[in-house]
Amino acid sequence: MPHAQTARELHAAGERVRDAAQDGWQGVQPFLDYELVRVAGLDLTVGDLASAILLLMVFFALSRFVGRALTRYGEREGANAASIYTVSRVLRYALLFVGVLVALEVAGIPVSKFTLFAGAIGVGLGFGLQAIFNNFLSGLILLFDRSIKIGDFVELESGVHGVVRDIKIRATRISTNDNLNILVPNAEFVSGRVVNWTLLEASRRMRIPFGVAYGTDKETVKKAALEAACEVPFTLAKDGPRGPQVWLVEFGESRLEFQLIVWLNAEATRRPSAVKAAYNWALHTALQRYGIDIPFPQRDLHVRSLFGHEGAEAIAVLSGRVVPETDEAAPDAPLPTPRERAALAENDAQRDVEREIHEDPPVAPTGAATSPENE
Repeated sequence: MPHAQTARELHAAGERVRDAAQDGWQGVQPFLDYELVRVAGLDLTVGDLASAILLLMVFFALSRFVGRALTRYGEREGANAASIYTVSRVLRYALLFVGVLVALEVAGIPVSKFTLFAGAIGVGLGFGLQAIFNNFLSGLILLFDRSIKIGDFVELESGVHGVVRDIKIRATRISTNDNLNILVPNAEFVSGRVVNWTLLEASRRMRIPFGVAYGTDKETVKKAALEAACEVPFTLAKDGPRGPQVWLVEFGESRLEFQLIVWLNAEATRRPSAVKAAYNWALHTALQRYGIDIPFPQRDLHVRSLFGHEGAEAIAVLSGRVVPETDEAAPDAPLPTPRERAALAENDAQRDVEREIHEDPPVAPTGAATSPENE
């Protein structure tokens, strides 16, 4: 008997809850059936609008979930990050587009109704929305063209350079080496000139200019510069076709202009400013080691030599003081030996040009006669 009484009480409680829910639903139903818009056969109620918003939220959450799932899959399987990013972006846009269409149908707004507003939308795109629409299409082009991918180091025509982090609907986010995030409109990548440092190959060649005083032995300069290049860990190779080279590029007003030509490894390619500063530091140390002067333009008039004396000794002679005889200060590092001087005397620029000509022989003009000697 107690069990039967308990069952009847639970059944009665359930009926009361059901009746309360029905009463509550009946109280909410008029609010959900309230018409917000009634025009041209279009009836939009509060319930339809709430259902459409709920569906949009579901599709938005689903698109984010799919994107994160693909990212985790790429990290776990070691897939190409740029490809995973492109696929996730396209799927997210597709899910959001489908969500908008479904929400419109649930709200009782057929897509065919928008054909009436096609002209107005076209005019809007031609004026106010032109930039937004252009950036959106440019973003899709960047995703599918793959000339610029996530992780590439790029340099824009405006001077902005950094690593591509995100390609979104309106703009692309670039992170500089100073940890600055710059938003660049997508259209600038499509219509402007962009230098992609890591498009096909990560290794790049860099030129570090420096100058020495006239009269300096150029073989000694070359030896010092090559030692400096080998001391910097960013140098790709110590010898071979991509080994460091030293070029004498110009006879300046007050100095001989040289360039240290080095190939950088993949890690250093993304930091050109810091890498150049590292080579300049090593060059300065190496030139000082060999006692090589780095000149600077001088506009003041001064006596360089007086009766065979220079510098402090010449000032002592002018002051009437006795100048003690001292030996010239020798550089800290030994000068090149005759064998080293013969090896260093090779013209790197000439050798580089000859190698390129040998690898890419000139193409004979079309229709030109071929001599028997060349056959």
